[in-house]
Amino acid sequence: MIRAALPGAEVAVVSDDQTHYAARVVSESFAGLRSLARHQLVYRALGERVGREIHALSIEALTPGEATGRAALPEPRLG
Repeated sequence: MIRAALPGAEVAVVSDDQTHYAARVVSESFAGLRSLARHQLVYRALGERVGREIHALSIEALTPGEATGRAALPEPRLG
């Protein structure tokens, strides 16, 4: 859903329980936007699922330049 809303975005999402998520989104669409506006783009992409199937979402929203040198999200652990 995030990739569809932000074409060309690099998206990694992990969850241990399928209700609490951590997302790392790298997109040129974030250039010039403050953190709040970046998060709003991601929330808008997820629509009504936020607050329903998605109870909690931690977002790291970066431009490609900001992402250089930062660690990626860990692989999801199987419970």
